[in-house]
Amino acid sequence: MSIRTSYFYDPDVGNFHYGAGHPMKPHRLSLTHSLVLHYGLYKKMMVFKPYKASQHDMCRFHSEDYIDFLQKVSPNNMQGFTKSLNTFNVGDDCPVFPGLFEFCSRYTGASLQGATQLNHKICDIAINWAGGLHHAKKFEASGFCYVNDIVISILELLKYHPRVLYIDIDIHHGDGVQEAFYLTDRVMTPVIKQVVDFYQPTCIVLQVSRRRRRRLSGAVGHCESIAVCLQCGADSLGCDRLGCFNLSIRGHGECVEFVKSFKIPLLVLGGGGYTVRNVARCWTYETSLLLEESISDELPYSGEKLYLLYTLKEISGSGAICWKYLEQIRQTVFENLKMLNHAPSVQIHDVPSDMLNYERTDDPDPDERGAEENYTRQEAANEFYDGDHDNDKESDVEI
Repeated sequence: MSIRTSYFYDPDVGNFHYGAGHPMKPHRLSLTHSLVLHYGLYKKMMVFKPYKASQHDMCRFHSEDYIDFLQKVSPNNMQGFTKSLNTFNVGDDCPVFPGLFEFCSRYTGASLQGATQLNHKICDIAINWAGGLHHAKKFEASGFCYVNDIVISILELLKYHPRVLYIDIDIHHGDGVQEAFYLTDRVMTPVIKQVVDFYQPTCIVLQVSRRRRRRLSGAVGHCESIAVCLQCGADSLGCDRLGCFNLSIRGHGECVEFVKSFKIPLLVLGGGGYTVRNVARCWTYETSLLLEESISDELPYSGEKLYLLYTLKEISGSGAICWKYLEQIRQTVFENLKMLNHAPSVQIHDVPSDMLNYERTDDPDPDERGAEENYTRQEAANEFYDGDHDNDKESDVEI
């Protein structure tokens, strides 16, 4: 059975600009899409121009005051929002730039649409490289992130799945997601990050809240009942401008391939990544892995070929891996997993309505004629026919 993959890309999402000197470059999304096109990977997927998230969609997680501020503020009027800028942590790391709310609407809507398609079994894998902004909090921006599309998407997935597993291979801790679901046992957020992290100084092993330390026979449990959200931040690659990990593109891709092997509904999102050419190559390679398509290291001809340094070959960072240390981490993770509980039972209740509806609920247009098979011709009892239905028992009547 072939895997159905949906791919979401808005042609304008790569045109936004955080400002001169800022490490976050939405242009990386345009480069990634260009490679996806020129490798011909789009032919193997269902490609969608995504839905734009509304203020109401964003307020499923964020506060109304915060979203209202994002909608109103702009570089031209930000002087009148001095107090709000401080309150909502908008400034240096999270600057005000032209089209800020529009940018948030586009990447959030794509993630939300991907979650909805997984719920309705329209696809098995949904890809949105523009999403994955995992630092945004309920009341404020954080770490280049304004709206937490991951949390909003997981909330949508929880309408149809008892439990969601959130996996984050970004170099930085997905603190916004963990904080949002810290008090529920329906979302699992394993954390394995660098020792000194901007957003969580001591998160080197999988954390388990003490109040939830109970026994578990397996981390994934009953695969048919859960969904996975995979954040593929590419700042964990070697040679990243901000990250200091030593992952190669193929090593990063092995994480994606491993998660895909469980054949569970999978929402794949982007995230960090600040050496633009490496981000584009990495996410293109991972798109090919999700499609089970082999691609050449030699880049196809495109306008960005020189910019991307000719090949898709591996990045090599600096530093050695201590395998003994990694094995120690693995053992600690497994010990913590034994303390978790199975997916909780949920009381019977009405499932909330979907954020996006794929069923046509509007009444048909009375002025619009449908297909001919929808109409049955009414026959009067005294109609005259030739043949078997000839009421006057005559045939070949000449008039």
